Amino acid sequence: MAAQRVLIGGEWQDSQGTKTFTAFDPKTRTALDENYPVSPWSEIETALQHATAASRMMRNWPAERFAAFLENYAARIEAHSADLVAMANRETALPAAPRLKDVELPRTFNQLKLAAQWAREGSWKTATIDTAAGIRSQLEPIGPVAVFGPNNFPFAFNSAAGGDFAAAVAAGNPVIAKGHSSHPGTTRLFAELAHAAAQETGMPPGFIQLIYRTSHADGTKLAAHPQLGAIGYTGSRSAGTQLKTAADAVGKPIYLELSSINPVIFLPGAVAQRSAELAEQFASSSTMGAGQMCTNPGLILTIAGEATEKLVEDIAARLTAAPVGTLLGEGVLDNLSKGVQTLIQHGAQVMAGGQPGGGTGVCYQNTLLWVAGRDFLAAPEALQTEAFGAASLVVVAQDAGELVQVLEHLEGNLTGCVYSATDGSDDVLYDRVVTVLRPKVGRLLNDKMPTGVAVSSAMNHGGPFPATGHPGFTAVGLPAAIKRFARLACYDGVRPARLPATLQDKNTTGTLRLVDGKWATADVAAK
Repeated sequence: MAAQRVLIGGEWQDSQGTKTFTAFDPKTRTALDENYPVSPWSEIETALQHATAASRMMRNWPAERFAAFLENYAARIEAHSADLVAMANRETALPAAPRLKDVELPRTFNQLKLAAQWAREGSWKTATIDTAAGIRSQLEPIGPVAVFGPNNFPFAFNSAAGGDFAAAVAAGNPVIAKGHSSHPGTTRLFAELAHAAAQETGMPPGFIQLIYRTSHADGTKLAAHPQLGAIGYTGSRSAGTQLKTAADAVGKPIYLELSSINPVIFLPGAVAQRSAELAEQFASSSTMGAGQMCTNPGLILTIAGEATEKLVEDIAARLTAAPVGTLLGEGVLDNLSKGVQTLIQHGAQVMAGGQPGGGTGVCYQNTLLWVAGRDFLAAPEALQTEAFGAASLVVVAQDAGELVQVLEHLEGNLTGCVYSATDGSDDVLYDRVVTVLRPKVGRLLNDKMPTGVAVSSAMNHGGPFPATGHPGFTAVGLPAAIKRFARLACYDGVRPARLPATLQDKNTTGTLRLVDGKWATADVAAK
């Protein structure tokens, strides 16, 4: 069976690679009929050369060019929704509706449109003018960006269509998309639409390129390549840290989303007031998408007591009764099984589930484990092992002091949730808890589960390591996400006619600029 073609230098062409892989249907646990190539280094390097040429060609292009591409591409995705949903459903077993058709795909083309809007608006550049010193600066495109997409969001985080892709293009960069083996066909369809949009809007040949898989050695080689501007990566902690080591060694910007167990803290007053509500919310959140969400609540922290015992029993019962979802693939199942076993080996007791099976295709029972606070403190690193799926660990502290001790041992996470009493009885403890929790999470929530990630300018989908590689950036939320793929460029005494349009005295772009310490859109006054 011939392998699918790669998109290199503006052309769909046969891969130079001799190794291939096959897509997989998680529902039937059988291989699909498409064959995909593993790109050798020579092919990756060729893509880099084309991307570098595109980057140089586009260096002074107006934002309108990139915005037009993003909008054209978004329209094409919307028009081909049925084909994309069918392919993604077949490759990932994620429900066609509402998950793919009604939620994730609209989010995908809408965030492309939003990226176009912010590309035009331009304030993300932070254009700064000091007329007295004759110095001007702004954020500018960083150069070719490689995007490594994850397995669990075939649309919204896809390497050829998702948030990293949209932000990189809005900043004015070419993108090399590295597809994920869980949904190569979906990524191919996206790349076909992106290629057509690029041709129609007059983008250079190396603007959007696609490879499906690389060897680990070639992936780290790419991360350190001098022609690459930056990397956006969402995936496993082990592979991500390897890329980070290679990128850090040469000072290459790399933006990672790795692992997060997203602690949920149930304070005593909340447990006493609305135990059944907490149990329902947690069970629904932890089983959403078969637990394959980057913000899946994998850790409950609470304080011992009769009400807590009843809450844990209620959660376990609800998880046992809930349908078991299909996982994305055998690799996810293997890692989930290993994660649960690691927790058990370090003292966690199974309250529900704990075994493969229970559903259709590749699956694992909805699982709840329990451990005492003192036992968690004896092995905090092992008991924070991510079990990526519908599996969570309850840590029951003896008192408030032990709860705070547990919090002090937490690694960085994307989110942290605190449920407290509505009558103020938990307020003193809440302050103690949040003082420790707040620096450890990117997004703090009150009285709600973390699984929804709104596409909002105020959103932070980031956090301290190992949630991400850098706590100062977000993968969701424009225009902030655009800044990851930009560099600060300073112009000192550069002749006026040679300045970028956004830094010239006459503000033809209408961009908000910091002029002599004051934000304004007006022209620079003559002196």
